[in-house]
Amino acid sequence: MAAPRRDTRGIVDAPGLFTRVHFRRRTPAEPLRPYVEHYWLIDWDLSEPYATHVVPHPCVNVVFQRYADRPGFGEVAGVGLELFAQKLAGRGRVCGVQFRPGGFRPFTPERPATDWTDRRLPLATAFGPTDAAAVVLEPADEDARVAALDAFLTPLLRAGPRVLAQAELAMGLADRIRTDRAIPRVADFARAEGLSVRTLQRLFAGYVGVSPKWVLLRYRVHEALERATSGAEVDWAALAAELGYSDQAHLIRDVTATVGVPPTAYGR
Repeated sequence: MAAPRRDTRGIVDAPGLFTRVHFRRRTPAEPLRPYVEHYWLIDWDLSEPYATHVVPHPCVNVVFQRYADRPGFGEVAGVGLELFAQKLAGRGRVCGVQFRPGGFRPFTPERPATDWTDRRLPLATAFGPTDAAAVVLEPADEDARVAALDAFLTPLLRAGPRVLAQAELAMGLADRIRTDRAIPRVADFARAEGLSVRTLQRLFAGYVGVSPKWVLLRYRVHEALERATSGAEVDWAALAAELGYSDQAHLIRDVTATVGVPPTAYGR
């Protein structure tokens, strides 16, 4: 069984967050693993409020959450296009499901992924009335919460062969973009995969929720932010070339547009 990834890509000031909350990732049940990256669980009990920020991944999350000032509830959080901020105060709990890019569509096969993009909608919007929030959030035992997530999601995996095949293709292509630093442009990537650019764009719109170019740029920003906080000196011109940018200025501009400061300031 593959363990959940351990990097903190996308989490702004991960050390600051982890000193304030109990954060962990858990692996879903076997039938869900092709589509779900991991579960993520957070509990906190704070004497002072804290604002957490995330540079979203190109994926859908289902999030069960309970805050000090409101009862538990569930949401579908589509791919976020901007920096996400959440204020944490008092005591609270979140149990989240991070789907793989393209992996949510098999659970809502009748709706394209763009229906969720940059939106946070009540869980009932996707799955109808459900008491899943109470069932997932209530147990004190972490394993019981994971089991409740498994029990909620497994019956919802109801897509037919065509949707599953297209989802598998989209997930594979998105993962290739994430891991292959040699992809310079979407047109080159589409050609290498034997697809037209238009076909690739339609696939990503229907199954990922954003364009392949957006995914490529977001993973480049994630990598730049990870390097900025690594503690090692970064040759930004060399990193820009490694990530497929024509020059360093383009990389700096993309990072600044995403998090509001240049990467050197972000690293500090």
